[in-house]
Amino acid sequence: MSSPSNQLKPVINKSGQLFFEDTQELILCKPRLIPLKSITLEKLEKMQREAQTYKNRAPTVDDKSDP
Repeated sequence: MSSPSNQLKPVINKSGQLFFEDTQELILCKPRLIPLKSITLEKLEKMQREAQTYKNRAPTVDDKSDP
């Protein structure tokens, strides 16, 4: 196997102080799907389409001309 010279030897600290290397690492979270249109915008567009169709279906003043 490995020879004793290649193995790491434990070092015991005599002063009683321990040092830790604190490194900041990026933590990646799950990606979230973002809607292209918000619910409010979709409701507003639906209301505008309904108003447009109602306007197109409603008879105009010119259509009520007397013969």
